[in-house]
This record gives sequence, C-alpha cells and structure tokens, in this order.
Amino acid sequence: MTDERQAMVLYSNPVLDADWPDPDAIRVGDDFWMIASSFNRAPGLPVLHSRDLVSWTHVTNALPAVPPVAHYALPRHGSGVWAPSLRHHDGLFVIVFPDPDHGIYVLTAPDPRGPWSEPWCLLPGRGLIDPCPLWDDDGRAYLVHGWAGSRAGIKNRLTVVEVDPGLRQVVGDPRTVVDGDELPGFRTLEGPKLYKRDGWYWIFAPAGGVATGWQTAFRSRSVWGPYDHRVVLEQDSTAVNGPHQGAWVDAPDGSDWFLHFQDRGVFGRVVHLQPMRWVDGWPQIGEPLGQGRGRPVLEHPRPVPAVGDGQQEPVRSDDFTSAGTAARWHWQANPLPGWSEATGDGTLRLRAQAATRDDLREQGAVLCQQLPGRPSTWATRVRLQGDAPGTRCGMVLLGREYAWLGLVRTPTGVDVALRRSGGGTEDTLAQLPAPADTLDLRLTVDDEGSATFAWRTDDTRPWHDLPTAWAAVEGRWIGAEVGLFATGMPGTPLDERGGAVFGPVRVTVAGKEA
Repeated sequence: MTDERQAMVLYSNPVLDADWPDPDAIRVGDDFWMIASSFNRAPGLPVLHSRDLVSWTHVTNALPAVPPVAHYALPRHGSGVWAPSLRHHDGLFVIVFPDPDHGIYVLTAPDPRGPWSEPWCLLPGRGLIDPCPLWDDDGRAYLVHGWAGSRAGIKNRLTVVEVDPGLRQVVGDPRTVVDGDELPGFRTLEGPKLYKRDGWYWIFAPAGGVATGWQTAFRSRSVWGPYDHRVVLEQDSTAVNGPHQGAWVDAPDGSDWFLHFQDRGVFGRVVHLQPMRWVDGWPQIGEPLGQGRGRPVLEHPRPVPAVGDGQQEPVRSDDFTSAGTAARWHWQANPLPGWSEATGDGTLRLRAQAATRDDLREQGAVLCQQLPGRPSTWATRVRLQGDAPGTRCGMVLLGREYAWLGLVRTPTGVDVALRRSGGGTEDTLAQLPAPADTLDLRLTVDDEGSATFAWRTDDTRPWHDLPTAWAAVEGRWIGAEVGLFATGMPGTPLDERGGAVFGPVRVTVAGKEA
C-alpha cells in the first residue's frame, strides 16, 4: 500500500478511550509527545508518545512523586497536578504544571522519556491553574494561566505575566488579558494554551464547563491584548459533550490538528483528535459549521501514514517480568519504598499497609490503572500472606465510592469477600470461607460502568460469579480506576503484617487483549 493510500485510512474517536485528562501535546521532528494531568496520583504527569497522533504508548511519568512530597504522602483526591503544558525550547522539553493549593511548577528534560529534573516552583500561590509558557521572537518569555475560584475566589479570567526565559522567576506584573465576565454567555473560562502564528498571539481556551462547554480561540497583535475571539469547536448535535481543552499540533506535512478531551463520567476524560484548518485567519476545528465554528468528527483520514497495526492505546496487561513497576501503574499518594516489590519473576508483592479506617479511599498504597471506556475484563491471581487477623487483599474498582473482591484473614482461617464502600466504612455483600489462600479474581465492566466480580481456585475450575452488580463511580476530577491492594490492622508489627502476591494481570477491552 502506498503512503498516499495509507494516509486515507480512517481513525476513529476517541483515540484514547480512557482517562487522560487535560491533554497537551507537541511535535518534535517526526515524534508526537503528550502529557496529561494526574491530580493526586503518583507517579504523576504521564508522558505518551506517538508517530501518527492516533496510536499512543505510555513511556514514562515525569514526576516520581507529587510535590510537596510530604503533603502528598496521603491521598488528597482532586488536588495535586492539574492541567499541565508541554513545550520544547532551546533543546529541552519543558513541562509547566499547577497545583491549585501551592502554585505553578516547572521541570525539564533533554529527552521526554526522562529522567526529568526535580520540579521547582515558578509562581507560588493558591488558585493559579492551567499555565502555559510562550517564548517570543525577541527572546522574552510569557506565561498565561487561569484561576480556580475554589482557592482564589476569582475565576473565568485569563492572566498573562512576563517571566524570565529560564522560567525561574517572574519579571513583570500580571495582567488580566481576557475577562470572561465581560463576554456574553461565558463562564468557567480556563485551560489556556498560548501560541504565536504570523504575528498574532493566540490563546486557545475552553469555557462553559467541563461537561457542557466549548472551545474558543482568542487572538491579538499584542500578548497583552486586547483579544478578539471566536467559538471554534462545540458539541452541536453530536454525542461529544464538552468538547474541552487540548492542544494545537501540526503534522510533518504542514496540516494542523487539535487534541481535546470529552468528559465521559465514570470513564474519565477521554481524548479526541480533530482536523483543524485556517479560514479567514481563524482556526476552524472538526467538521465545519457556520460562522467559523466546527463540531467533533467521529472518523477522519489519519494525519500521517499508519505506524504499526491498527489504532493502539497504551498497554494495560502486565506479566510482571520486568523489574520495578511499569509506567501504566500509579498509587493514590506518594509511594514509600516498602510498598511493593517487583523483581521480574512474574509476580508483584504488596506489603500490607496499616488501615486506620475501613476505607480504601484513605489508603495511598492502592496500585491502579485507568478504567477503559469500552467493556473490559480484568483478571489476576492473588495469594494472601501473613497470619495476622484483619489482613486482606484483592482487586478494587475505585472512585468516590468503590467495590472490591479478595481475601480476608480471620481468626479461624481465610475468607473470600465482596465488599463495597458505605459512608466511611464498608458493607459486606458476600463473604464465605475460601477453599485456599490463593484465588483467581476477575472483574468485568460493561459499557455503562456496571461491574461484576468472580473468583475461582485455579484455571481448571469454573468461575464463581457473584450475582451482585455494582455501578462504578467516578473519582474526584478523574474516572474510575482498577486497583490492587493489601492492608492490615493497625498495631500489627511490620514483620507480622504480611501482604499479598499477585500474578500477571490480564486485561481485555472489547474482547481483545489490551
């Protein structure tokens, strides 16, 4: 097949049908790089790579721990790394990200695969969110950012401030360049990305709310404004609600594209790829409508010839044959060295962490992945270790509420238990003596987020399906997650606490191994 014919092969949206919130992306040479917000999850700031804007791999996480490290030793759901930006300047990849409770941070790397520098705080303060830098033609540098009303008391406005080119300090006074309160119908203006093209300064920013808003383009001859604006992407009659903030990226052939997210509730903020064109000096995104507006496309010819087979998302299954924890996994708080052990022998050991309350939401040591946006099945083998009563382990579907299936050590033996959260404690849906201290566990989630669990003693035995279905619940600003855990009773000596040994995790999405 020729390159020209390959390029006409269609891709379908979303290109990343899982929770990759607030994406930003750039092209350097023939490579595309994307990052996403990660909130309280650690390691944070996932870095993804693509050669065609359609198939993506998760190559690393730029933040081994979320700063301030001691503050995020506990799960702080909804805080941490909010919408970041990614740029390439003077031979370095640069990430600028906000923590709405602490300020705006910067970190750099010569290679996006890492290692990344330690982050430093460029602009301390509460409520500063969604930063993006721009290095101008004269060498000066600027930063645009939004505001979180929950912390700053103001929102719906965009601010620009001059910073030094090394992004180490502020060198000028901040100015409000767009006040959404002065624009009819605008609310929750946020997520700005700052660009320059043909002498125009551009700010791409969404407004109207994550699940109900639209994408706007602002332009001015001065970085300080005044800015004219147009709505350039909206839901219209499509099923793609939002469509929310993202990134303008160009392909090697000079074509322009826009990556944005759609809030799918329990499945998180999934990523779409839209064609973008310039009409009368303004960007138009997606399928053209009137007055410069566009609406999301569900299918479109690929930006560049297909690389590899089909349309691929980051790998989810893990055979644990590599030392250390793969990039696809994250904890609910900054991890400690003793939480896990993966030596590459095909197993993952989790040491039981003391549970001060019967609530996995308060446990940092829950190792998770994003829930796919299509029907999925998750299966693993787990062995409970340790004799201390109250030690437990299993597989959890975690959000603002959660449900889990696993093993519990009792004074008389080991039980298999199905439990769900309930107001800071847990309700037992099913519990019975386990035939062994090792079981296979399975979680099945349909396209509505309805989940069922099953267990068996080994792969020669049938699955015991638990009849209770549970509706998955999204997390704080994120989708639901699938996790592994091991906890013990407080006061149990460390050498008696035990834990769990997990075998390979097998994931299928829409019937195919993922």
